Amino acid sequence: MKIYTRSGDQGETGLFGGGRVPKAHIRVEAYGTVDELNAFLGLAVAQVEDGEVKERLGAIQRDLFSLGTSLATPGSEDGSARPSTPPVPRGRIQEMEDWIDAATEETPALRNFILPGGTPGASGLHLARTVCRRAERAVVRLDRGEGTEAGVLAYLNRLSDLLFALARLENHRAGVEDVVWKKEEG
Repeated sequence: MKIYTRSGDQGETGLFGGGRVPKAHIRVEAYGTVDELNAFLGLAVAQVEDGEVKERLGAIQRDLFSLGTSLATPGSEDGSARPSTPPVPRGRIQEMEDWIDAATEETPALRNFILPGGTPGASGLHLARTVCRRAERAVVRLDRGEGTEAGVLAYLNRLSDLLFALARLENHRAGVEDVVWKKEEG
């Protein structure tokens, strides 16, 4: 199988289940940004030192493929069945909340805004968090215009919170303090 098809040379791409849209279509932006998020998580996994955090991120990466597949599959306009896609892992939302709670209990109380950074792993998680928020904004636009599968928005919203909590946990377990943001005087 060849990697290139030449079918997108005119600025369009095929969707799962059929149909073509411009590569600038909000659906392509939504699943493309989720793909970008997955790539940034891969980078974070390569930098994270904590084994438990790595394991959780691996599960999230697999979930993001399911989300991307869902986002790449529009509902049919003619009433025909939508192709089968892996389910959005809605049960993971509660699991992420549990992980957030456990990380929050282990890390010092958050009393100020903090600057992204610290260890390479924590920095990678902060970067992934910002891409997650961008993916969420793209999915909101898609959802408002065409609709999305139930659970996608909640998943991304919780994931950005989890990435923040895991970045703090990665720093804490490495003995690196969060850098508190201080308003510049002047």
